[in-house]
Order: sequence, then structure tokens, then C-alpha cells
Amino acid sequence: MSRLNINNLTNENEDGSPRISGISTFSSNHYFVPPSGTTAERPSDPGEGMIRFNTDSGHLEYYTGEFWDDVIVANNDLGGGTGSNTGTGTRAFFAGGQTPSNSDVIDFITIATLGDAQDFGNLTEAKQRTAACASNVTGIIAGGYTTGFENKVEKITFASTGNGVDTNSNLTLSRNRLSSCSNQTRGLFLGGNPGSDGTDRIDYITITSSANAVDFGNLTTGRQGCRAIASVVRGVCAGGISGPSPYTYENIIDYVTISSTGDAQDFGDLSRNSSMEMASASNSTRGIFAGGYNPSPTLTYYNEIDFITTATTGNSQDFGDLTVARGDFDGTSSPTRAIFGGGETGSRSDVIDYVEISSTGNAIDFGNLSVTRRANSSSSNGHGGL
Repeated sequence: MSRLNINNLTNENEDGSPRISGISTFSSNHYFVPPSGTTAERPSDPGEGMIRFNTDSGHLEYYTGEFWDDVIVANNDLGGGTGSNTGTGTRAFFAGGQTPSNSDVIDFITIATLGDAQDFGNLTEAKQRTAACASNVTGIIAGGYTTGFENKVEKITFASTGNGVDTNSNLTLSRNRLSSCSNQTRGLFLGGNPGSDGTDRIDYITITSSANAVDFGNLTTGRQGCRAIASVVRGVCAGGISGPSPYTYENIIDYVTISSTGDAQDFGDLSRNSSMEMASASNSTRGIFAGGYNPSPTLTYYNEIDFITTATTGNSQDFGDLTVARGDFDGTSSPTRAIFGGGETGSRSDVIDYVEISSTGNAIDFGNLSVTRRANSSSSNGHGGL
């Protein structure tokens, strides 16, 4: 056996290193060790094609020229079972809510199919108005309200069914009526109600870590009841209410760059006057905001669906209408289809409806949740941030 150790390599003039051109190969029946480090230790000025091991996420990653992405992405095509899960495809879950008592139920569906939701398991405790996000392996449910405002972060594993697991990590602030979005490695939690006026707080977690959430920055306006979507690069947050009572009902749309930290910037405005507790969903290019409600001066539930192009800025545009006007619910997506489940129409709803994201038009009936409820949260292993 022989070994070659090189501590310093220069060209013949000793004024630089030699350049290796053409095709270079590495052959071994063992392994090689790429550069490694945390997310914070990524190169400040990376070049396209750079490769490294991220010790925070536990994944090999490369730089696309715009962002760091995983070299290997898990298969999102789950399925099996009955009802809405007889086929394969992106798996979505709906967690918690109010029935009118707090619920610990987790349902799941396969988005490419149609039919009623199936039982996945239960949250660690019954709660409402949580926020959910996900990688393509792990679903995260955080915050919410039990008998008080919560900061707990729990998780599920998409490929199995079963109960939520306490990650033993917490948000920086206990609150409900918060929103969330994520890419493959990082989850963001935006705004919310900590028991007083709406907060402008944005937290982030590393999805594979059990560490507590860290401060990311602030929304342009503190608010609660907003909803967020993501592309691989951006998180976008829309709507909600701000200020002390009587509240201001906002049509603000903010955005952040998920892989960085810092305060949100103005994206544009929703096309409708104002709305809170909409449902939101996205693929890699388009974000959807559906329904919502405004209790003042007369309680009004909306059926409008708006859309934005995530990589641009500007006001939302009309997409179509829900099958049922409602608010206080949530949605998620596959790369092609957005789904919306549960909510409040003047009474609790179990409706699931869907739209094809690349088109425009009215929603179509998908099926029903296993439990009639509002104030649920939702995510999938194939949403726009992945």
C-alpha cells in the first residue's frame, strides 16, 4: 500500500498552483472526505458547483449558482392505504385544530389522488392555531394554543404513520396564530399572537436539529393570522391583523431570503382589501393564498384565491374561487397541485378542495378531513420550498 500526502503544491515558478484541466477521475474502494462545516460556515462567495458536507443538516450539498441545495433528495412519492392514499405521490398532513375543543388529530392524504383523509396519528397534546412546515422527510408543527400560548416544536416522519414526537426544542416566543414556511433544511416561523398585540418576530430552526429556534429578523409590520409560502430561495408572508383592538386588517405581502437572516422586505399587496387566517400553498414558482375572513364591520368569509410569482415582487392576482367561502384553515401543495382543508364557514368545516397551481380557475372538491375542524395547520413533503 502507498500513501501520498501533499501539504503544499505550486507550479514551477512558485507563483501559483498548477491547474488541472481535462477529465480528472478519483478511484477508490473506500471513500473520500469533502470539506465540511455548519450552515453558518458556508463560503461567503461560493462558486457554482462547489460541494461540501453540511454538519447542521447532515446532507451533502452543492452550490447551484444561486443557493445551496442537497445533492441527493429523498423520494417524495409515498402512498398506499385506502381512500385518498391508494396511489403514490406527495404526502400532506393536517394537524390539530378546534372541533370546538382542541384537537390532537393528524390526518394525511396523497395529493395526486382524490378521497377522504386518513388517520396518521396524534400530536403530543391537543392544540389549535399551530404552524407547520417540512423537509421532504420530516414534518414540523410548532406553537399554537392549548390552555395557554405554546412554544413547543414537535415532528412527524412522512414515510411512516404515528404520533408526533417532542423535539425538546422551543420557539423564541410562545404564540399562536403564527405562520411558517421552509426549504429543505430550514423552517421559519413568522408573526403570531403572544397574548397581546401581534408580533413581528421571525424565528428559524434547522429541521434536522433539536436546537431551539433562533432569531431571524422581523416582519415589516407586527401581525397575527398571516400565512406564508416558500420557494427554495424565498419565504413570503401575507395578510393578517396588526395593532391593538380595534385591529387593522392587513393586505401586506412581505418576503425574506430563507438561507440568510434579516428583516423582511415589501413584496406587494393582496388584491382583496384585507384578510386573516387564509390558507396558503406554493410550488417552486407560484404562491397561492385562499379564503380568509374579516370580522369587521360585518363578519365576512372569503372564497377568493389569489396568486403571486414568488421570484418577482408585486401585487397578487385573481386565481379563482374556493368551493366554499371560509377562513381559519390552512393548505399545502405538491409541485403541481394546491390543497386546502378544514376551516370556519359560520360552522366548522371538513372540506378539502384543490386547484392545479400552473393554471387559474375555481377549486374542485377533493374529499373530507376525518374530523370537522378549524384552526388546523398543514404541510407536505413536496411543497414549493423543496
